[in-house]
Amino acid sequence: MRERRPSHKTRERTKPAAGGATKRVTLPRALSKLGYCSRTQAERLIAESRVAVDGRTISDISAWVDLATARISVDGLVIAAEAKIYLMLNKPRGLVTTRDDPEGRPTVYDCLREFDIPHLSPVGRLDKASEGLLLFTNDTEFAQILLDPVTHVTKTYHVQIDRIMDDEGIAAMTSGIRHDGELLTATAARRLRQGDRNSWIEVELDEGRNRQIRRMLEALGTECLRLVRVAIGGLELGELPKGAVRALTEAELQSLRRKTGIEKARRN
Repeated sequence: MRERRPSHKTRERTKPAAGGATKRVTLPRALSKLGYCSRTQAERLIAESRVAVDGRTISDISAWVDLATARISVDGLVIAAEAKIYLMLNKPRGLVTTRDDPEGRPTVYDCLREFDIPHLSPVGRLDKASEGLLLFTNDTEFAQILLDPVTHVTKTYHVQIDRIMDDEGIAAMTSGIRHDGELLTATAARRLRQGDRNSWIEVELDEGRNRQIRRMLEALGTECLRLVRVAIGGLELGELPKGAVRALTEAELQSLRRKTGIEKARRN
C-alpha cells in the first residue's frame, strides 16, 4: 500500500501520555522497534522530511507516536513490523563482529548470506580471535534486555590456556583480579581437562566487560590459546558446526525469556 507524500511539512512535538502502560515512543525509536532501521538512521530520515505519521510529514526527531495506532510511512511506503527472527551462529575464529569492516576483514555476516533479513544485529560481540555462540535478532527489545547487566544472564566459555591452571588461579578468577585498575570477576571457574603443557578451563561471566577473560588471564601471567563461548543462559551451542547458523527453537526462546524476565518486562 502506497501513501501520497504530502506537499506541506509540519513539525510535531508531543509528550508521552502520563501514567500506565503505553506504546508511545519517540518516532526514531518507533522505526527501530519496527525493524526498519537504527535510531540514528531514523533521525536522519526524519530530518530529511522523509517520514510521515498518519499522512503528515514529521521533521521533528523528538516527536512521539503510539505504535498501537500510528500509520508510519517512509518515502510514501507504509512500514509494517517485521517478523521477529532469532538465530544462533557458531562463530569461527578470525571473523569480526560487525556488518561492514573498514579494513575489509571477513565478518560474521559472511555466515548469514543465505538469510536475506534486513536490520539483523548481533546480541553482544565476540572479538576476532574468539569463537562460539553468537546470537542475532531484529528484536531490539529482546536484545537490550538480554544485554542489560541487571538481568545477569550467565555466559559460559571454554578456554584453552598455555599452562595447567592451579587452585590459586581458579580462586583468583572467582574472587576478583585487578587489571589496569579495574576489578574483573568470574561468576564461576573450574578445570575441564589438561595435557602435558596446556589445559582447558570453564569460565562463567554475568557481565560483558571488554576482553574480560583474556585480561584476567593476562594478569595471571597466562596466555589464552583459544576462547569458545558455549552457552548463554540455558541456551547451549551444542553440536552446531563451525560457521553454521540455525534458528532458535520456541522452547529455547521461551527459556531465555523466563531467565531474563523479558515477558514480565513487556507486560509492565
